[in-house]
Amino acid sequence: MTDLPTRPLGPFSVSAIGLGCMNLSHAYGVPPSEEDGAALLNRALDLGVTLLDTAALYGFGKNERLIARSVMHRRAEFTLASKCVLDVYDGKRGLDGSPEAIARTLDGSLERLNTNHIDLLYLHRLDRRVPIEDSVGALVRAKEAGKIGAIGLSEMSAATIERAHAIHPIAAVQSEYSPAVRNPEVAVLETCRRLGIAFVAFSPVARGLLAGAVRGDDYTEHDLRLTMPRFMGDRLRHNLAVVDRFDALAARLGIAPAQLSLAWLLSRGDHVVPIPGTRRIAHLEENVAAASISLDEAALGEIEEIFAPGAISGARYPAGAQAQIDTELLPDEELEAA
Repeated sequence: MTDLPTRPLGPFSVSAIGLGCMNLSHAYGVPPSEEDGAALLNRALDLGVTLLDTAALYGFGKNERLIARSVMHRRAEFTLASKCVLDVYDGKRGLDGSPEAIARTLDGSLERLNTNHIDLLYLHRLDRRVPIEDSVGALVRAKEAGKIGAIGLSEMSAATIERAHAIHPIAAVQSEYSPAVRNPEVAVLETCRRLGIAFVAFSPVARGLLAGAVRGDDYTEHDLRLTMPRFMGDRLRHNLAVVDRFDALAARLGIAPAQLSLAWLLSRGDHVVPIPGTRRIAHLEENVAAASISLDEAALGEIEEIFAPGAISGARYPAGAQAQIDTELLPDEELEAA
């Protein structure tokens, strides 16, 4: 196993770049074969990645089962994170932050993962029908029972983080963050730093936009980006023109665009841990190598210029998904009509 730089995450020390496992089973068209997914997971561990991030929702449980079959024999080598609240109810995706639903989802995850303990369990989204104190309380009881080791939150605002942290120390907050998506900079990033909470950046290459993976909106069936306004039509064409400048900067620096995005994230604070996902081992190796890249002030300044406020056109989520997002909006952020 290769040694990577590490960063603190609650009681754990994890590799500065983790692995988001979602797209091995979910969200971006037809997933890879189980054999290819297993090979990628094992290669990640070989490269020194020590944070694997999954969720009950991903592939309607298939992602957790993939991890169980692929790498649980190497359990001592990684910190395992999963999520509850978003789950499958009566065969469909649903949101339920009640303590009863959290307990059921957790038990299902433990069974699928073939374990009796998950290191870090996130509340995947805020269920506004349930006080955050009640949802966190369910995870406190799970921790006391030995089923989980630490508590996390996903896509939640600074105010919600403060309320949750008052009930029990929060180990990590996860939100979308990249040079193209700056919502955490409104309040969450600083709140996490002040409270000693790790900030885990998902979609750190903007769902492929900053990794050369999006050149048009001809996605395959069941690709999540088909529902996202900024990834479609004229808005995408506008955004690709912005991204061309980012790609040119990466080329001048002699690194891949994805590496530029990840190195930028690592520069945002010692509490920031990006978790890029990929289906290709070559891209995995490229991502992990970004942990050793340092950007100078000129490069950082150029990224700020490229992604000045308002540079990216289109809403981050469709209206239905945005309704479950608690993270603060940017000033004048474009939203999709319900």
